[in-house]
Amino acid sequence: MAPYNEFSDFLRRHFSCKVQKISINAGFTCPNRDGTCGLGGCTYCNNQTFNPDYCRTEKSITQQLKEGKQFFARKYSSMKYLAYFQAYTNTYSGLELLKQKYEEALAVTDIVGLVIGTRPDCMPDDLLNYLTTLNQRTFLLIEYGIESANDATLCRINRGHTWQDTIDAVNRTAAHGILTGGHIILGLPDETRDELIAQAACVSHLPLTTLKLHQLQLIQGTRMAYEYKQHPEHFHIPDIDEYIDLVIDYIEHLRPDLVLERFVSQSPADLLIAPDWGVKNYEFNHRLLRRMQQRNARQGRLYLPTS
Repeated sequence: MAPYNEFSDFLRRHFSCKVQKISINAGFTCPNRDGTCGLGGCTYCNNQTFNPDYCRTEKSITQQLKEGKQFFARKYSSMKYLAYFQAYTNTYSGLELLKQKYEEALAVTDIVGLVIGTRPDCMPDDLLNYLTTLNQRTFLLIEYGIESANDATLCRINRGHTWQDTIDAVNRTAAHGILTGGHIILGLPDETRDELIAQAACVSHLPLTTLKLHQLQLIQGTRMAYEYKQHPEHFHIPDIDEYIDLVIDYIEHLRPDLVLERFVSQSPADLLIAPDWGVKNYEFNHRLLRRMQQRNARQGRLYLPTS
C-alpha cells in the first residue's frame, strides 16, 4: 500500500474498467493573454511542453479524441477514456460554445467523462449551474490552476488572479457537488522551502478532491527563461534528491484524504532548460516511494487540521 492516496485508486473507485485521460486542445485562450486581465500569459508557460502531437486546433475535438484513442489502444485493447480539456483556460468562452465543445467530447464512443482545466477567475455562475447538471449524468472533474498561495508570486508570474480567487472558486465548485482538483508548482522564484510547506496547509483547507504537484520547469521561449538568464539568483534549481525530499515534506503536511495525481512533469528535451534530471515520471515515482519508505513518511503525518 502506497504511503499516499494514489490517483489510480481514485479512478478505480469511480470506474470498473481501466480509464485513461486524453488531452484536448479546444482552441481556447486565457484572460491574461488577450488583455482582459493581462497580456503574454503566465511567465513560465509554453503549452508545447504538454500537448501531444494529436492536439492541434485545426483538428476537431472529435478527431483529437479519436487519434488519442488510437494511440492508447496500442497499449490496452479494452479501455475507456476521459476527455481532458487541458490547453489554456477551458471555461473561458460563452456558455453556448462551451456546452457545444463539452457535449461534442461526450458524444465520442468510449468517452466516459470530462476533466476540465481552468483558472479560478473563470467560473461564472451560469457555467457552474450547467456543469452541475452535467455532473449528474457523467463523471466530471474541474481542475484549477492554483500554482501558488502567495499573491506576490501570482503577480510576479502574471497569473492575473489572487489566492482569494482560488478560495472562492474551489469553494463554489465543491459546494455544487462537483469533484474539484488543484495544480501547484513547487519552486517558483523566491518562494522558500518554509513558505511551500506552509502552503500545503493552506491548500489542504480547501475542499479539493485531487491535487497535482510538479517542479518549476524553465522552458525555452518563455519570459521566465529570460528572467532566469538575467537574474539566476532569484531561482533555486534543485537536484532530484532535494526535490524528492521537498515533495515528501509537502505531502506529510497535506490533508490525509487528498488524492495525489502526480509529483513531477516532463517537458521535451529541446525545450527544457532546467532542471534536467533525465528520469521518466514512473522512475521518479519509484524513487519517491523508496525515499518515503526510508524516511517512514506518509501523507498527512504532520497535517494539523483546524476548526
